[in-house]
Amino acid sequence: MADPKGFLTTPREVAERRPVEERKQDWKEVYPGGAGKALLPIITKQAGRCMDCGIPFCHSGCPLGNLIPEWNDLVWRDDWTGAIERLHATNNFPEFTGRLCPAPCEPACVLGINQEPVTIKNVEVAIIDKAWESGDVRPQPPEWLTGKTIAVVGSGPAGLAVAQQLTRAGHTVAVYERASAPGGLLRFGIPEFKMEKSQVERRIQQMKEEGTVFRSGVNVGVDVTGTQLKQRYDAVVIATGATAARDLPVPGREFGGIHQAMEYLPQSNKVALGETVENQIVATGKDVVIIGGGDTGADCLGTAHRQGARSVTQLEIMPRPSDERPAGQPWPTYPMIYRVASAHEEGGERVYAVSTNNFVADDDGNVSGLDLVEVELVDGRFTPVEGSERTIPAQLVLLAMGFLGPEREGFLEQLGVDLDERGNVKRDKSYQTSVEGVFACGDAGRGQSLIVWAIAEGRSCAAGVDTHLTGSSTLPTPIPPTARPLVV
Repeated sequence: MADPKGFLTTPREVAERRPVEERKQDWKEVYPGGAGKALLPIITKQAGRCMDCGIPFCHSGCPLGNLIPEWNDLVWRDDWTGAIERLHATNNFPEFTGRLCPAPCEPACVLGINQEPVTIKNVEVAIIDKAWESGDVRPQPPEWLTGKTIAVVGSGPAGLAVAQQLTRAGHTVAVYERASAPGGLLRFGIPEFKMEKSQVERRIQQMKEEGTVFRSGVNVGVDVTGTQLKQRYDAVVIATGATAARDLPVPGREFGGIHQAMEYLPQSNKVALGETVENQIVATGKDVVIIGGGDTGADCLGTAHRQGARSVTQLEIMPRPSDERPAGQPWPTYPMIYRVASAHEEGGERVYAVSTNNFVADDDGNVSGLDLVEVELVDGRFTPVEGSERTIPAQLVLLAMGFLGPEREGFLEQLGVDLDERGNVKRDKSYQTSVEGVFACGDAGRGQSLIVWAIAEGRSCAAGVDTHLTGSSTLPTPIPPTARPLVV
């Protein structure tokens, strides 16, 4: 194990973020020099807090099956090369998960029963950032080619994971992406201050050097049909994500200035990277209201701050979570507790247990406010609290209420794949859909979920595709397709 007394002598410590007023002036990561570099002075001792439990329950919290005690021990021993080898054994992109995953492994840490858990996520990102800096991350092209061809539609974390695994297995893989560059929401949805796009760029470059082909700016279903892909390739993988956004059908929804979060965030990302966006949706000088209290809402919050919003209010229909683990969510489950993201530190108001009755417009038909009412749960339904109605100002409203599943029109209809009762692509234990040779992984098959589940599904799906094409596979299968996430 690592330090035998580390969990007794070393308190939990995390890296300090840059001052709020400094980081609100730019789009760089909130940690000085990046997360990994900011952690290096403290991370060895933090890794030493790992108890090397006889049964590492942190594994149960991680769908990737990350070998957490092993790389904690290697970091404590200053064996960074060994640590990245063990980390990459289960996770293709730890720089993504180390920045973006809510780390369900940490609440499952045995130390967390009566102390603060090990900073697993921080150790992970320190390992990979140091590995990139030292040159320990290198392309791994296959030794030979199988002659089999695969089309992967979608270049988010699931699509990238399945493509990298299949390329390394010797198949010829082409990744189709309708946006101008690969990466999916990693590139166009996640703000720069949470993960700089250089992290995505160098992984894409690594994959290109391994042999993966990227076809960006191709809208599958329009520029090329699903039927044509199936005819052209030996297998097709659906990794399009769950991009059908949930809307808010209340009076006034048609007013100007009301937008989905995924209309707003990609534009700001492009501008932050130096691109020009005509008629960009901006928060400058406006009262901004974000409807939805999750991670996407927090991304909108931090973005609005950097654009110079006059005020920002984030609304959530659920009551405020407790600060401590609820009794009904015991260790090692992932508890629904009150959490503060870096964007929440930067300002704005979080309002819980409220619902939007309708939007209010000015004389030009643009939103000027919204009417709220407080709600409470009665017999499992949200019920308005009498006399709690009020109006708040808003010249920009952003809807960040989650997603309903994959877009069904076009590509999926052309393939003719069956959908499950939740509207997601139905697949069997090998991730194959109702159409032979067509597979599905990530949010397209399981619904809106976490990045760590997307990567795990991509790895498992790759094994299913490999077996379908060759009769057997040595690729790992972290999770079955029927497993449900701890967090949605």
